[in-house]
Amino acid sequence: MTDPQFNDLVHSPVRLRICALLRPANELEFATIRDTLRISDAHLSKNLKLLSDAGIVQLRKDPRTSNTRMRTWAALTTEGTTVVDGHLAALAQIAEGSF
Repeated sequence: MTDPQFNDLVHSPVRLRICALLRPANELEFATIRDTLRISDAHLSKNLKLLSDAGIVQLRKDPRTSNTRMRTWAALTTEGTTVVDGHLAALAQIAEGSF
């Protein structure tokens, strides 16, 4: 059972949606996240940086094979998974009225 722990950083709608996308995946490419959430590159980049700085998301750069651009990949860290699961448990408690 996950310890319910509300997290203000994760609670932002965009960051919560990013974490929800990453939760079942090993990692996702930046463009996939951007296109799924229908947000701008700048908005996604800013929010991934905040999550990365907090240790919730790990970012890695990988060169494309077709040109010189770098691809960015994102994944929840082990700590990030714990934080997200705790936040979701806290939201469930709030929804049940047992907070």
